Amino acid sequence: MLDNYFNIDAFSLNQEEKNRILLDDLLSLTSMHYKKSIEYSKILCSINYNSSNVKKIKDIPMLPVRLFKLYKLKSISDEAVIKTLTSSGTTSQQVSKIFLDKITSRLQTKALVNIMKSFLGTKRLPMLIIDSKSVLKNRLSFSARGAGIMGMMNFGKDHTFLLNDDMKVDFKILDEFLEKHHGENILLFGFTFMVWQYFVQQIRNVETNYDLSNGIVVHSGGWKKMIDKAIDNDVFKLSIKKICGINKIHNFYGMVEQVGSIYVECEKGVLHTPIFSDIILRNLKTWETVGMGESGVIQTVSVLPQSYPGHSILTEDEGVILGVDDCRCGRQGKYFKITGRLPKAEIRGCSDTHES
Repeated sequence: MLDNYFNIDAFSLNQEEKNRILLDDLLSLTSMHYKKSIEYSKILCSINYNSSNVKKIKDIPMLPVRLFKLYKLKSISDEAVIKTLTSSGTTSQQVSKIFLDKITSRLQTKALVNIMKSFLGTKRLPMLIIDSKSVLKNRLSFSARGAGIMGMMNFGKDHTFLLNDDMKVDFKILDEFLEKHHGENILLFGFTFMVWQYFVQQIRNVETNYDLSNGIVVHSGGWKKMIDKAIDNDVFKLSIKKICGINKIHNFYGMVEQVGSIYVECEKGVLHTPIFSDIILRNLKTWETVGMGESGVIQTVSVLPQSYPGHSILTEDEGVILGVDDCRCGRQGKYFKITGRLPKAEIRGCSDTHES
């Protein structure tokens, strides 16, 4: 039944319609994971969970994202695991481990395609990956960085890794790629700090004037290192436009614990929730939901996690819901922005932790 989510545009339902279908499927997922995951059932028993008390999506039990670092949470047998994803982290941090089966992996891919075609169209574009190909060396156990790259590769062709293992731009590869695809639209993907540090800064310091005005940049990852350098989203976009001539730049928010459920920045500069996932904001002290325009801790819900109980997660990020169903870009549902991370929360974005 979940395939029905992918038969329509990812941003075509208003919030009222979306709430109705999400609630039923999230309830079913909660019941399924309760039956199949011993750890999850213990958690629900400890809070005296009763499905009859769930009237709205906000009533679905949520797991703190850090639990995935501490426990092996899955609802499938070891034999059914086809891929294990790990979160970003420094060498001193524990990382989340997310176990995927064939069904969940397929759903996550279909979800990404349904979301990104709203921003990239349906045609695969020649793709520059602002990373080193060594990040994909283990195809059975991906880091969040590797998983992100593999997910985005679905939207490209002639996949070309731009950086060597020393994180230096291979300008010979860049020149050959641009000559080969002269006049075509191209897709550039990388993690935010890496795009800035290893692409923008290196392009800026060469004499050649690279015209990438036919490019579309998609990027994601932690912003802590960017903020430390006094680089916000506006400065990031303006710098890329000035140096490379690129106008189409889309950031997205997501996490390995809910791969596939990403929230992409539209042309108006805000993040959007697709039809198969949503966000809820909660007051840090009371855990009650907060109103429009109020800052709160982000809870994410998604119908995609079938192999592990990751369908309702309390993150360590803070944000603000800016509106519902009325973004000037025309996409329906909630739109929001990220305002930061909780105090003392671990650094975990791909951009911020890649050096470790």
